[in-house]
Amino acid sequence: MAITKRRLPTFLQFSKSLNLSQKLMFIGLAITLFFVFLAFFAPVFQAWGWLQNPKDFLSNPIHEPPSAKHWFGTSRLGYDVYSRTLFGAQAALQVVILATALSMIIGVPLGMLSGYLGGKLDKVLLFIMDSIYTLPGLLLSVTLAFVVGRGILNAAIAISIAYIPQYYRVVRNHTVSVKTEVFIEAAQAMGASTWVVLSRYLFFNVIQSVPVLFTLNAADAILVLGGLGFLGLGLPEEVAEWGHDLKQALEALPTGIWWTTLFPGLTMTLMVVGLSLLGEGLNEFVNPRLRRENRIRQ
Repeated sequence: MAITKRRLPTFLQFSKSLNLSQKLMFIGLAITLFFVFLAFFAPVFQAWGWLQNPKDFLSNPIHEPPSAKHWFGTSRLGYDVYSRTLFGAQAALQVVILATALSMIIGVPLGMLSGYLGGKLDKVLLFIMDSIYTLPGLLLSVTLAFVVGRGILNAAIAISIAYIPQYYRVVRNHTVSVKTEVFIEAAQAMGASTWVVLSRYLFFNVIQSVPVLFTLNAADAILVLGGLGFLGLGLPEEVAEWGHDLKQALEALPTGIWWTTLFPGLTMTLMVVGLSLLGEGLNEFVNPRLRRENRIRQ
């Protein structure tokens, strides 16, 4: 009688087939989706509201430690830290998605035009983008935040400027290498316009690295937004935002009030880690050289 091996469940088989980078990518994806879910349903899961406070904070400011009533405790103004942490994730995602989307919408077309057309336009754009790229991203965002003022859209604009050169440089370099391919030359010989060549033949061949940049820039944008909030810039003070809450919490940290810094800081760190793991995993997925190196190591 033949002995048949017991087959592993499909999920276990799938997990065993993944290398370490792929497993970390799925962990990062799970963390990211978890925060997206929390941010989207923050009004459902919140306990007190990000502005509503359980006590009269004008006459009785108090730090209440974590309890069954207030899971993450309360701040020095009596705000529920758990609720503000949830709505902080919502504000962070709104700003991050807007900032990365704006930089991508501007940087990708400019990179394609610059790489495809070349000439003076390419030189001018290269000079401008290289000049922006040499500036520290946080310093540039802080300077722009002073100019454009506070608000979700204004903060997104201030943060996005620093990421435009990254999309531009990556897409431009890909465009320069792809535009000499046979199918591009054939389309030009058949009289295809510049718009047709860019949209139909070049676009999908030069955007492989854009999702990687999107996730990595999103992780960085969370830290930049936290920095703006810590400096009193970015979002209005009445909006729940992790950087602003950390600034307020640090004043009470020497007195042993640890919960007002721990939970917002831990949430911000975990969200950045999730996006970074997702970005690194996507980088391996779109980069054949990294895939080959990982197979050799295994």
